[in-house]
Amino acid sequence: MTSPLGELRGVSRTFSLGGVTAIDRLSLAVGRGEWLSVVGPSGSGKSTLLHMLSGLDRPSSGKVLFDGREPTDGEWTRLRATRIGYVFQSFHLLPRLTALENVQVPMVGSKSGSAQRRARASELLDAVGLAERAGHRPGQMSGGERQRVAIARGLVNRPDLLLADEPTGNLDADSTQDLVQLLRELHRTLGLALVVVTHNPEVALAAGRVLRLRSGRVEGAAA
Repeated sequence: MTSPLGELRGVSRTFSLGGVTAIDRLSLAVGRGEWLSVVGPSGSGKSTLLHMLSGLDRPSSGKVLFDGREPTDGEWTRLRATRIGYVFQSFHLLPRLTALENVQVPMVGSKSGSAQRRARASELLDAVGLAERAGHRPGQMSGGERQRVAIARGLVNRPDLLLADEPTGNLDADSTQDLVQLLRELHRTLGLALVVVTHNPEVALAAGRVLRLRSGRVEGAAA
């Protein structure tokens, strides 16, 4: 592997309420252009791992690096606006906005003009097969369509790293299969690093590497 894009060095995350250790002395490197699937039982620390890689949460101990350095809080905010995309299981689309408008949300406040934002959002909706649904609101779309909008939104700022938390968790079997194919195509064509938390074996096996977590540690790693 070349120098990693995202890296955890001996990271632990303990929550004071209940004294739960979600991540326990975990070290991990995510390569540029790599597709990594993270699997494990509920409560094993999978979502916390994504929060660490994106700077949405900070470790209790250890270091989190992006592109070889340890960002400050302000730098993490800028990275999430420019180089790190995030896809949530529950879509988190704004119900009053159309698909086209939802995709543009991460670009609000950027230097791009409104015409550029609309053009970029249209381009991505076309890429995920939803050009004809651009004017529809989330309540007018299926679960699979809403997840595709969420993926387009995660890609709108051309990230180097896309993090997806159970992206097929609310989808039926056919929609899951379609989404796996979409992720394969996006990974191949865009060359971005992709980290996907999943319980779905089909999604896990599509990745180049699978990380298995249990009790906040890599399963099988030495104590």
